[in-house]
Amino acid sequence: MLRIDGLTRRFGDTVAVNDVEFMVPRGTMTGFVGGNGAGKTTTMRMIMGVLQPTAGRVLWNGHEATVADRRTFGYMPEERGLYPKQAILDQLVYLGRLQGRSAADARRTATDLLDRFGLGERLNDKLESLSLGNQQRVQIAAAVIGGPELLVLDEPFSGLDPVAVDSMVDLLREHTTRGVPVLFSSHQLDLVERLCDQLVVLSRGRVVAQGTVEDLRRRGRVLHRLVVVGDAGWVRDLPGVHVVDVDGPTALLDLSGGGSPAGTDAVLREAMARGSVREFAEVVPTLSDIYREVTV
Repeated sequence: MLRIDGLTRRFGDTVAVNDVEFMVPRGTMTGFVGGNGAGKTTTMRMIMGVLQPTAGRVLWNGHEATVADRRTFGYMPEERGLYPKQAILDQLVYLGRLQGRSAADARRTATDLLDRFGLGERLNDKLESLSLGNQQRVQIAAAVIGGPELLVLDEPFSGLDPVAVDSMVDLLREHTTRGVPVLFSSHQLDLVERLCDQLVVLSRGRVVAQGTVEDLRRRGRVLHRLVVVGDAGWVRDLPGVHVVDVDGPTALLDLSGGGSPAGTDAVLREAMARGSVREFAEVVPTLSDIYREVTV
């Protein structure tokens, strides 16, 4: 398990990361989200030991992460670090050997990874000859070729088409199934919402929200949508009901002032007494709604 404990990083008078704390349990996928300059990349670099923290600790399985521990971490940096003029298979084998694999094992693993990403016929091509999306595929392969015990990925889905995203998702889920914790940053909130067991939201160097997607969505204002036959303007006269909007037969209601089950039942009973009810449902905030709310 990865645990971030009070991590802080200053650059002169600028505090880039301020007392950040969160955990990435075994076998889970954690989304790390925030705007540009929020501190995500700086935090990831401290996890990997590329930057030293001003304060705080990076804990791995209960102890402070060592150089030896970090050799078992797979890392995909924001600035892609591969060699543009070297053949992709050769450099993946090289990276695998740096992480302790034999040449034969590294070659076999690299070939399998490139095959599954649709690059099996381009093993000997130079990296610079590939499209940006295919270069991204090679970078992902480089992050996992050592059989990592932790994956830290900075914007791994950037530039990937939907097919490549699906291949990447399958690869990550294979690792979480084996118990590998995965931390990745992304601006694609729909993808984060679909994939992640939990989220950490960073703003101006601080954690402003964390938890499961459902937990975060439930922290926002939950509204109710009522759709009836005929005009729904009568809802304005109901006690304890704040009407957010009425548009013909559709009303959007805030029942938080009296939003107990009895309150929602009362609204539904009144609606049914007046005629047919086509819909009465919760409208839970989207992850994008919550993100905008907590990062303002």
